[in-house]
Amino acid sequence: MCNLRYFAIVVLSLPALFGQTSGRDAHFIGSVACKTCHAAIFQRWTKTRMANVVRDPKTHPDAILPDLSKPNPLVHFTKDDIAFVYGSKWKQRYFTKKGNDYFPLGAQWDITHQIWRPYLVAPNTDWWVPFYPADNMQRPTGPLCDGCHSVNYNIETHAVTEWNVGCEKCHGPGSEHVAAPSQKNIVNPVRLDTVQATNVCIQCHSQGQPLKNPINGKYYDWPVGFQPGRDLRNYWKLEEHKLGEQTFTHFPDGTAHKNRMQGNDFVQSVMYTHGVSCFSCHDVHGTDNNADLLKPADVMCLECHGPKSPNGPRAATIEEHTHHRAGSLGNQCIGCHMPKIEQTIADVNVRSHTFRFIPPSETTSLKIPNACNVCHRDKTPAWAEDTLKTWSNVSPWRVAN
Repeated sequence: MCNLRYFAIVVLSLPALFGQTSGRDAHFIGSVACKTCHAAIFQRWTKTRMANVVRDPKTHPDAILPDLSKPNPLVHFTKDDIAFVYGSKWKQRYFTKKGNDYFPLGAQWDITHQIWRPYLVAPNTDWWVPFYPADNMQRPTGPLCDGCHSVNYNIETHAVTEWNVGCEKCHGPGSEHVAAPSQKNIVNPVRLDTVQATNVCIQCHSQGQPLKNPINGKYYDWPVGFQPGRDLRNYWKLEEHKLGEQTFTHFPDGTAHKNRMQGNDFVQSVMYTHGVSCFSCHDVHGTDNNADLLKPADVMCLECHGPKSPNGPRAATIEEHTHHRAGSLGNQCIGCHMPKIEQTIADVNVRSHTFRFIPPSETTSLKIPNACNVCHRDKTPAWAEDTLKTWSNVSPWRVAN
């Protein structure tokens, strides 16, 4: 049985893959062209991970984080073999160039633990694995990665307008707008309806497949042909999930099991169905807050979910709602409603985006990590469930569900 809570919302029909944005003849010109009129935003963006996810160590010598002069049995490449580095927060991977394509090298750097780990996508993980040999040098990044790590990736020539997530990745081709600036000749996600606006982010922050696959004999892991302003459901279908089944991508309740699935999570949330969008909370142009949040997490959550709010919580104080003291991790909204349970590398996890509190009873019945024991690791789910039963604001009939 498909998890229709999110699948039906996003994938409503299957029109032809390569639809056109009506009335637009603009072409891609690169983010630098935006700098003249949007200097402050441009400068903020240049410091974000969006602008620096892929870096050339020849132009950015500091891009390679580990010391490659120290031998390691997992590392069979040198600095000269690296054409691009990918990532700088949780993990760093390395691409080498062969012909007009790039290929992942066999080791990745775990930034949290400061150690090398092997890198090869294993069998029975990503959907595309059976269609490529079990050899990194036969798994080009063009069909598997580069459409999300660049602007305007050409599947025929492998050329890009620019690497990284530039302005036109979210705003569409900008030549007409630069020639005659107007709201009518550029896509601004703020002016799209919330479904289409969120799809600008979902194009890369989701697990799924193109509707047409293979394309020219190759299997692609990104929505080929999509541009902001077009309808993502004409290009992309989210990964299906059967309730009660744990897979590489999902926990049994449909919560994401791995990173890069914020979109799969978000479209099944109450936030999404009430018109909240990704940029209600995030500013991809860059902020001083973690994850480019508009404000610190709790400040932003409490603007809509303050004490006695009709949106909840309905307690007189946040401490009364959380049963944790002010200033503690357990008193933070994201501690319980966005637990770090989605794997990015080894035991390093990122936050879920369903905003649903996962009770300890579901750990017992479905083996899903719950919000309580993510922090209280020395305790059992049974302890957490018994503790919740003592809270006067929790139903005794369905504990914290």
